[in-house]
Amino acid sequence: MRLRPPRLTAAVTLLAAASALAACSSSSSSPSSSSAKLTGFGGSSTVSHPQWSKYTFVIGDNGGDGSEALAKITGAFASAPYKVTYARFTYGPPLIQAAASGDIDLGSVGDVPPITGAAQEYGFSVVGVAHYINTTVPDEDIIVPKGSSIRTAAELKGKKIAVPQGSSAHGLVLLALKNVGLTPSDVHLDFLSPAAGATAFASGKVDAWAIWNPQVSLALQQGARILVKGLPPNDQISNYYVAPNRDLTGARRAAFTDLFERLSGEFAWANKHPDEYAQALSQEDGISLADAKAVVPSSEFWIAPVASSDVQAEQTLADAFLQAGQIKKAVNIASISTNVLPAGYDSMNTPGT
Repeated sequence: MRLRPPRLTAAVTLLAAASALAACSSSSSSPSSSSAKLTGFGGSSTVSHPQWSKYTFVIGDNGGDGSEALAKITGAFASAPYKVTYARFTYGPPLIQAAASGDIDLGSVGDVPPITGAAQEYGFSVVGVAHYINTTVPDEDIIVPKGSSIRTAAELKGKKIAVPQGSSAHGLVLLALKNVGLTPSDVHLDFLSPAAGATAFASGKVDAWAIWNPQVSLALQQGARILVKGLPPNDQISNYYVAPNRDLTGARRAAFTDLFERLSGEFAWANKHPDEYAQALSQEDGISLADAKAVVPSSEFWIAPVASSDVQAEQTLADAFLQAGQIKKAVNIASISTNVLPAGYDSMNTPGT
């Protein structure tokens, strides 16, 4: 599901323009970090590792999830002996490719990009899972425009649906159709990037749009309606952290684990400071603070190692993609899953958060 953790993309700007949402201006202010720093915060090791100073890790920011702004607010990497930089992606599939090529070291995606990436034999591993805290509030949905006569998923037959190909929203469409006895061949899937989908939806060129927040929230303000919620049995309620295989062995592994724990701590802190979290999202995504606050409840999550239940959920979705002809090669999720976080790790128990 989702994107992401929260996959807030540049498409917001286009949707806001198309819908004349002048109020959705960027918040240029950031919360003061003087009293917000995490105390006693760090990775699993408190021992100095001077050799780590030679490493630079690149965190893949999936659509503006707040991670870079939160790092500044919390000081999560202030004491880290390695360097940290960020790379922005609009949605999951390009981030998977970047992980496979080693252009990034860690990033989160929805449930589908690991499947489509593995089907194309990209070299990467799933190293952790972000579980959404509020399991009743979807972070993505299938929506229809204001005035649409479509009332059920079954009525999508023969209709045009905009969706980013290979994204978690793609999986939502696939399962939503399957659960009402339809297949992708029964509809017209218009594979559009989030930005292009925003334009197509606002201009009436598609009948429905499968997308995530804050685009859903912004569209609802303009009269759009949720047709299918991104919740089980149509969607997962987890995201997946991926990494290049080079970080999982040898000298880099311990430093990488430390990186992952510090990043996890950022979001654990954000869950307990929703106002600051909203400011981080507003700052990174150029949306109003009010819109950012509206999506925070669907964006809070905790991070844990990959469990057998996560592997099974992904395998079921991968098998559905293969059966529907959306991928051409069978995928073994267990073979691309490698835990680096300590057994029993729960980001909500991060010291100092």
